[in-house]
Amino acid sequence: MKIGQLDSTQKPQKVASPAADARTNQTAAAKDAAAAPAEASAKVELSPAAAALAAQGNTGDFDAEKVARIAQAIRDGKFEVNAGAIADKLIAHTRDLLSPRSH
Repeated sequence: MKIGQLDSTQKPQKVASPAADARTNQTAAAKDAAAAPAEASAKVELSPAAAALAAQGNTGDFDAEKVARIAQAIRDGKFEVNAGAIADKLIAHTRDLLSPRSH
């Protein structure tokens, strides 16, 4: 079978497939759903703990200088991960989650 000469000035033609058409339809449906207004009956209630946290607002616990130092260390390839400390904290957190709570 002979294919023939390739012409580099011709643009390739797009061939649609059923799968591509389905993805396009799903994307359009998702955009329509995102643009639709929320139902009037939708109601959200915060737990007392979440409400207390929301009332506190920004507590200022964010250390921008520390974040900048860590980001620079990562960029410079000097950041070292202390795997032992991470493992210890994960184990302690897991123990807290699994331990019975007394209120």
